[in-house]
Amino acid sequence: MYSFGIEEEFFLVDAETRAVARQSPERLFAEAKGASGGRIGREFLEAQIEVATLPCNTLAEGREQVFELRGMVKAAAAAHGMSFLASGTHPTAAWRESVQSKKRRYDAIMDDLQIIGKRNMFCGMHVHVELPDPARRFEIMCAMVPYVPLFLALSTSSPFWQSQATGLKSYRLAAYDELPRTGLPELIFNQSDFDAYVRALTNAGAIKDASHVWWTLRPSLTYPTLELRAADCCTRAEDAVAIAGLYRVLVRYLFERAPFTGVDPVARAIASENLWQAKRYGVAAKFVTVAGAVPVPEFLDRLADLVAEDADALDCNDAIARCKAIALEGTSADEQIAVFEAALADGEDAALAAVVAWIDRTTSPV
Repeated sequence: MYSFGIEEEFFLVDAETRAVARQSPERLFAEAKGASGGRIGREFLEAQIEVATLPCNTLAEGREQVFELRGMVKAAAAAHGMSFLASGTHPTAAWRESVQSKKRRYDAIMDDLQIIGKRNMFCGMHVHVELPDPARRFEIMCAMVPYVPLFLALSTSSPFWQSQATGLKSYRLAAYDELPRTGLPELIFNQSDFDAYVRALTNAGAIKDASHVWWTLRPSLTYPTLELRAADCCTRAEDAVAIAGLYRVLVRYLFERAPFTGVDPVARAIASENLWQAKRYGVAAKFVTVAGAVPVPEFLDRLADLVAEDADALDCNDAIARCKAIALEGTSADEQIAVFEAALADGEDAALAAVVAWIDRTTSPV
């Protein structure tokens, strides 16, 4: 019960220069797809590669698959003189040089989004959790809204963009919000209302189908799951597994033990502010609550106490512990900034190169 899956997007880079790939050979993807049983494929841009675990029933199983898939990507990329980076942005990539992957669906999306689509050089992590009753996914989605900023804060890995320090811990999600139908989900509490929303958009020709609803949290169209889409791609594989575990635990708590009282517009507005705080400050953020500001580590501690029974039931206490460590010690974004500042004496180009080298070393599972 509460099976889960993890999807990660990575940047393909030249193995020597670590510069983001403008194009990537089809053979690389064919080999990776074959080796992984179809769990590795292309993403929106030629410079990206995506992995997806099979459904997992235990955190140990999820960890095994995440590390295995990263190893497969590393091997497939190396065979073609390439490597890969796990990060929400590539610090020095130039979006003007990005090349869209050849796929009819991507053609249609690029035609719709225009320059916003071409600028969409970002990598995220999605986590799916299956609910015992998929009909309740919208209810749980709305109840989850106040916690979405926490998952972003714990995963931030995109402080650089176009060879510049952005001043944000997650530039990725800030920029991703340029796209339509992104951000926190609307307060839609059931399937029929969601269908009415999608029907209005499709009838008007605004979108082709519900797959173009790109909220940070949404019921999956393919699986009986609730899909978290807010997180940056985690540089450390262990962090990806831990965040997935925390999300799984919270889904169980909201489904089984939390009385559903609805989420009002004020709570959603506060969550929206906290999402900005997470983008800007990551785990150093202080979240807004009706009782005042709460630092992210304290916010997480309160949540951990709330879901302790669920963490025990799903054997996810290691994930909670790792998330607490991230909240106290910092994320990939914090480490990238520290590496950059330590190397600045040699100039900004050298400092950015040091950041990219750190991401490269830390991404690799072995």
